[in-house]
Amino acid sequence: MIAKIIKGTSFSGVVRYILSKPEGEAVILKGEGVRESNASEITQDFDLQASMNSRVRKRVCHTILSFSPEDADKLSDTLMTQIAEEYLKRMDVRDTQYLMVRHYDREHPHLHICFNRIDNYSKTISDRN
Repeated sequence: MIAKIIKGTSFSGVVRYILSKPEGEAVILKGEGVRESNASEITQDFDLQASMNSRVRKRVCHTILSFSPEDADKLSDTLMTQIAEEYLKRMDVRDTQYLMVRHYDREHPHLHICFNRIDNYSKTISDRN
């Protein structure tokens, strides 16, 4: 597994990107603290929580977890969700909003995690892990 971590300032750009694939190429695996209906509502939910701490400029974390094409048959949506949850736990990302979306547009299995660096208690989640 390879993780690519991108910090940013705009939830709308990340959410639109990870959801804007053709039918069947982007599947929401799990969301926490956000509605899973459409990009606009998801973005509103992330922005509302982020507004609790205006001191943090880069409040968006977008992580891509990529796997070998050889493992594609073994990586069910359930297993990929479990791996992503374990990744967040080990990175000490807790008590915050997130959205996990699997993409089927490449040969290699991969998923996107967007999470709010402002947690449910208005504290900043460290980006040092």
